[in-house]
Amino acid sequence: MWTLKVVGLGVVALALSLELFGWLLRRLRPAGRTPNEVLFFPSEIACVEHIFTPSAPHSCFCSLPHGVETSFSRLLRHILSASSSLDLCIFSFSNMDLSRAVLALYSRGVAVRVLTDKDYSAITGSQIGVLRKAGICVRRDGGSVYMHHKFAVVDGRLLVTGSLNWTLKAVQSNMENIVITEEPDLVQPFIKEFQKLWVRNDPARYHRSSDQKPA
Repeated sequence: MWTLKVVGLGVVALALSLELFGWLLRRLRPAGRTPNEVLFFPSEIACVEHIFTPSAPHSCFCSLPHGVETSFSRLLRHILSASSSLDLCIFSFSNMDLSRAVLALYSRGVAVRVLTDKDYSAITGSQIGVLRKAGICVRRDGGSVYMHHKFAVVDGRLLVTGSLNWTLKAVQSNMENIVITEEPDLVQPFIKEFQKLWVRNDPARYHRSSDQKPA
């Protein structure tokens, strides 16, 4: 009988300990930290003008629904939260609203680096040329296979990754997903992967190799 009581008390104590541990973890989380988030697409089609002009939320008179929070608006908010840097590694990029977001970051002094696939950077509708023309540093992967990554690292702290290409079709038509996280164990490998690809696709390396070839 006493054995059953002891076991019962042990179970209760364990449950209380786990609850207390969870509470402590929540209390110790840094203030303002963005929780993990999962977004699914296709996204509901709605006006996103208020995200770009928050000081004038009712300035747009288009026919799309206004003031609706969608997967796409959440994605835009995460990208636009950058205050110091944005490293974007993207296979296909033709969505004009996402291009507008990247350009807006660059115009306010955020350091933007874009790495993309050499073939898909030149397709009709690609925004890569628009970004380069604006002065953003873009490098194209010159490998023999597709550079098929789709991820962004915001301020070296927040990872946005998933199946979603930055295209209108992917956002509005395809079944896609995105994960947003600040977990360092997940963010750091993507930072390393971006830096590895960035260095590997430095145009200066190719110029040096060409200069060293015998005449």
